[in-house]
Amino acid sequence: MVSPHRTKRPWQGKTEKSATTDLPVYNPSCYLCPTNERMGGGVNPSYDKPYSFVNDFSALLPDVEEETVKNGLLYAESESGICKVVCFSPNHALTIPLMSVSDITDVISLW
Repeated sequence: MVSPHRTKRPWQGKTEKSATTDLPVYNPSCYLCPTNERMGGGVNPSYDKPYSFVNDFSALLPDVEEETVKNGLLYAESESGICKVVCFSPNHALTIPLMSVSDITDVISLW
């Protein structure tokens, strides 16, 4: 699958240092934290359980014209759909190994 608008995504090759263990519970500059503005301009609600939204930079789009290309060995066709982001917790510092079984069950239920 090739996304024709993938260069609009916020990640542009930046590398990160290893995660630290003293992360804040809320990060005002994180576009996934509750009540913060996302990269695409939407605003997250004040969620308190796992939260999901349509990816602002989805690999698939819901309204794509059907097109098929056949050229020798190359065969391609357009595909429509949606991609979603799942925020596991409103706690910015929480990772799956630190989550309770109940919290992980909430994530799985949302999936």
